[in-house]
Amino acid sequence: MITVYEKPACTTCKNLVKLLEENGIEFESIEYQVEGLTEPEIRDLLAKSGMTAAEALRMREAGAKELKAAGATEDEIVAAMAERPVLLQRPFVVNGDRAVMARPVERALEIL
Repeated sequence: MITVYEKPACTTCKNLVKLLEENGIEFESIEYQVEGLTEPEIRDLLAKSGMTAAEALRMREAGAKELKAAGATEDEIVAAMAERPVLLQRPFVVNGDRAVMARPVERALEIL
């Protein structure tokens, strides 16, 4: 089963959902900013995508630049993401043991 970590109001997330639906791909949607993610869940998502926490940091959000400027460690960034899920970039698409940050949304097709 494909899992999409998204924010439904996000334009990129809407475009991703449209792409998946147009291709007949069934998926489970997780509104991670509402439900939250634990540190182990974030680490798992990052490991599957091959990204570091710093790479997955949503720089438009308050606090993100400060974390980078302060030289925050991987553990510190993951902890901040667990506390404030909005700091995690979106959308992420997971298929088994692989994941991608779907920016642009067509990147999702790489793992389907």
